[in-house]
Order: sequence, then structure tokens, then C-alpha cells
Amino acid sequence: MLTLQRAEELLKETTTEEHLLLHAKNVMAAMKGLARHFGEDEEHWMAIGYLHDYDYQQHPEEHLQYTEQPLREAGLTDEEVRAILAHGYGLLNDVEPITNLEKSLFTVDELTGIIQAAARMRPAGITDMEVTSFMKKFKDKKFAAKCSREVIRKGCEMLGMEVRDVASICIEAMKEYAGELKLGPRE
Repeated sequence: MLTLQRAEELLKETTTEEHLLLHAKNVMAAMKGLARHFGEDEEHWMAIGYLHDYDYQQHPEEHLQYTEQPLREAGLTDEEVRAILAHGYGLLNDVEPITNLEKSLFTVDELTGIIQAAARMRPAGITDMEVTSFMKKFKDKKFAAKCSREVIRKGCEMLGMEVRDVASICIEAMKEYAGELKLGPRE
């Protein structure tokens, strides 16, 4: 089973850009919250979240096309590789998210972008952020416009949950990592 330490080692092989590593950490934190919600292995879900953009820096135009073979060779299971591939469903491939792990990763990849952007605008960062603040930003299509609301809604629908409920879980989980995510209070 993929550990967080192994995921960090593997991502270091392909990714050096700070913003991509920060995104990996944001997704990792959100995945922890959803693993907790579903009663699943938190570290395993965090590791999948951390590693999800394995080939992005090297192949941004062909993202996920250079992921499967290297990760299989690195010892990831079929389930782990499939979970990572499924976050590109409908955008980059046709690997439909089926499990809660896959659906969660599909959803939080975009969702964390809006949470991160909203938190950066607040004096206290994410530390005192409530879901109502997030929802205002979510409804503003011009805010963090590159983050697909359609993908987020579709993912939440797959999970059988409301956007505000998934966002609340992710915000609370991300608060635990506020410093590491550079989302703490402004100095």
C-alpha cells in the first residue's frame, strides 16, 4: 500500500515547481478529511492525493498519459493507479471514478483551488474560514475562474453530497495544515 513517505519520494522525481508541490499538499490535506468522513485509511488517501499530478510538470499538455506505467513500476497497486487516473475523467481520459477514493480525488482536485484562493484573501487565512465564505466565492464564477465548478458539482453529485458539505470537510482538514499550505494568518 502506498504510504505518504513513498508518495513524496515519487513526486520529487518528477516535480520541482513550488506551486505544484503546494497543490499536492492541498489535495493531500483535503483527502485526509474525506478519508476520515468515509472511515477510510487517512494516510493512504493522503498519499494518493499527494501523488495525483505525478506527470503534470513534465507533460502538462498530456497529463496522466505518462503516469500509469511509471507508477506500476514503482509498485503502486491497480487500485492506486486507477484512483490517480480517475481524477482526469471526462477531461483527460475516460477512467470513470467509481470508489469513494476516486470520486473524492476527482472532486477535491478543483475544489482545493477555490478554497486556497479564498483563504489567501483573508487576514487569518484558512484558520477562521467558514464554509459560508467559501460558498460566496464558489458562486462567483470570476473568482478562481480556472477551477471548474462543473467538475466540483459533478464530483459532489457522484459522492451523493452537497458542495457545501464536501467543502466544509476539506476546509476543516486543510486548517490542520494551515502553515504547511501557506494559508495561515498574514504577518
